[in-house]
Amino acid sequence: MKACVFIQTNHKQITGAIVAKHALQRYSTNNDKFDVQIMDSREYPFFAGREGQEYLRDGVKRIWLNDDLQSFTPTRFMPPKLMGFEGRAVVIDPDIFATADIWELLSRDMEDKAILCRMRSGPKGLIDKCMASSVMLLECSRLTHWDAEKKFEAMFDFTQDYQPWICLKEEDQQSIGFFETQWNDFDKFTLDTKLLHTTRRKTQPWKTGLPTDWRPAERFRLFPPAAWVMRARRKLFGEYAFLGNYKQHPDRNQEQFFFGLLKECVSEDKISEAFLRKEMELNHLRHDALDILSNTPDLPSAPQHPLICLQQAA
Repeated sequence: MKACVFIQTNHKQITGAIVAKHALQRYSTNNDKFDVQIMDSREYPFFAGREGQEYLRDGVKRIWLNDDLQSFTPTRFMPPKLMGFEGRAVVIDPDIFATADIWELLSRDMEDKAILCRMRSGPKGLIDKCMASSVMLLECSRLTHWDAEKKFEAMFDFTQDYQPWICLKEEDQQSIGFFETQWNDFDKFTLDTKLLHTTRRKTQPWKTGLPTDWRPAERFRLFPPAAWVMRARRKLFGEYAFLGNYKQHPDRNQEQFFFGLLKECVSEDKISEAFLRKEMELNHLRHDALDILSNTPDLPSAPQHPLICLQQAA
């Protein structure tokens, strides 16, 4: 079976994407059966072509900024076309790190569904019924209608809203199934976790202390006045005004797991110290990253779950 894992990223999250690729390969005993490809939004000119233009997001006109932390998200819908609409693909965000063999997901019975994913957490999942497209298992032959560039361009003539697209609301709901939440574990790191998603952007472990460079939502269905305040803040003071800095991740194990993987990437020449220093200069990586690496314990050999070692060391 033709199979590939696609990691979406942009220039701001490239370190995470490289670490994510390493984790996928580290925890798989089936690396000969699938490829891993990093999709960097800089490689697709249609992103740069819309810089600074208005687009439609959740009913509100926003400015497209390729420098935003999550400007890569439309690439989620590119894998079927990149695969020639053949075989299986898994697509993940660059802040998702495997602790189990991804082949288990790639090769599972999809029960005649085109897409497997999970629901979003919180109000977006419970009230808006938004599905988490941050991890998807895709049957590419069933998704020939996916054209990411066409959908992206339609956001700028306001015939396509970003939010229902990214939430999979425009898909045939009968074609969507659900996998276990452990395949997209939102900031929860347990012995059952298979893909750890450090989804709370404010506490991503490699960003601590840096200025916030992502834009919050401007629609709050439970308390609409909050949206008015956020919109006024942006228009009066700028996209990132008063958003503060990234905070320390509350789970020390998640931080140590990431830096344990990053340490291996450096030792295996997948990332150089010079690269990390440049990322720190650009404010893409916390400025004490090299100090943390020097004090990070080695992770246990796969397939042992990393949390076992981290708990013992605590």
